[in-house]
Amino acid sequence: MSTVLAILIFTASYILIMTEKLNRALVAVAGGVLLLMTKVYAWEEAFGFIDWETVALLFSMMVLVSITKKTGIFSFMAVRLVQLVQGRPVPLLIVTGIFTAVGSAFLDNVTTVLLFVPVLLSLIDQLKLPAFPYLITTIFSSNIGGTATLIGDPPNIMIGQAVEHFSFVSFMYHLGPVVIVIFVVMMAGMILLYRKRLVYDEALARRLMERNAKADLKVTPLLFQSVGVLLLTITGFMMHPFIHMDITTIAVSGALLLLFLSEKELDVEHVFQEVEWVTLFFFMGLFMLVGGLETVGVIDEMARGMVWLSGGDLPVTAMVMLWSAGILSGVVDNIPFVAAMIPVVQELQGYGMMNVDPVWWALALGACLGGNGTLVGASANVVVAGLAASHNKPIPFLKFSLYGFPVLLVSLLICSVYIWFRYLLPFLS
Repeated sequence: MSTVLAILIFTASYILIMTEKLNRALVAVAGGVLLLMTKVYAWEEAFGFIDWETVALLFSMMVLVSITKKTGIFSFMAVRLVQLVQGRPVPLLIVTGIFTAVGSAFLDNVTTVLLFVPVLLSLIDQLKLPAFPYLITTIFSSNIGGTATLIGDPPNIMIGQAVEHFSFVSFMYHLGPVVIVIFVVMMAGMILLYRKRLVYDEALARRLMERNAKADLKVTPLLFQSVGVLLLTITGFMMHPFIHMDITTIAVSGALLLLFLSEKELDVEHVFQEVEWVTLFFFMGLFMLVGGLETVGVIDEMARGMVWLSGGDLPVTAMVMLWSAGILSGVVDNIPFVAAMIPVVQELQGYGMMNVDPVWWALALGACLGGNGTLVGASANVVVAGLAASHNKPIPFLKFSLYGFPVLLVSLLICSVYIWFRYLLPFLS
């Protein structure tokens, strides 16, 4: 009976999260509480299923970015980038993609689009350009760029916390090369598709060039403190293998340091109010939901099914994981999918697969890039759609999918070739 209840509660919660009829954090936490009420597990077990390191890492990055944002540095950078290309539409499209991809890799994609999209919408309004090409380029770039690092996309954060020997540098080393190739291919496609539709207006561009970018910048001690601590924290992530300190401790230390330094200029309570608590509670509820499946043995059966499907063959398992993660993450939010698959990959080691690193990389690539498939495929997509709608520039679900799904398929094909030659070929020789 517990098995049926756990599956029903997980499935119902998943459907509600996917349809977005109710707040997804509320749904996830309510699902976890239902598992407690039906005695699938007890409170002690529920708290044990929550990955507190992931929650603490996300919280710390939110604090760092929330404080840094108040200096106006992100708005300043966006305006300067537009002025750098002199307001020309196609170069602006390229800069939009590069800025979003790099920001998503080192800040995380949700934070990047929250900071950049409102400024971008204002700039393209001033240039009288169509918003859709820039918005979908932003979404594609955020998911592609976020794939390259441990903190770039929530699924990577979850995988990084689940595998002890994966570091910040590991993600860049293993995923960075293929991410660069996919980004270049995606941008080339966007340029070919829209180069004739983006019309340059010299008068409007000249007006934007005259705008004082520094007007958005607040040159106070907080500017140097926040940027300095943020760069120090990112450096700490990269030095993680050498300083022997986990990335969560580095992030928490950076957040605390900046809170102490900025106390005279900012109220700590106000900073905490700007933290995305909904996202944090969503993660906690999600871990509880997946914990229910783990308790009743569903995760173990899924692992057995994957081993049966692949015949225990590592190359086949990695390819099955890549494509199933990519397609399914294109249909539903990639966060709950990865939360369910992490214990499955961990179980594979119990079925004779000693080196499952290629499967982890396949899961990371499939889940993160799969977010480009549809408008609900990743959290960053939903955020951009919401911001666009609030500016009366809605992104139609079907129209986005007509562009997103081809981008997803091309990305998965490139990843298949990459994984095959870099990780799987030695197992066949």
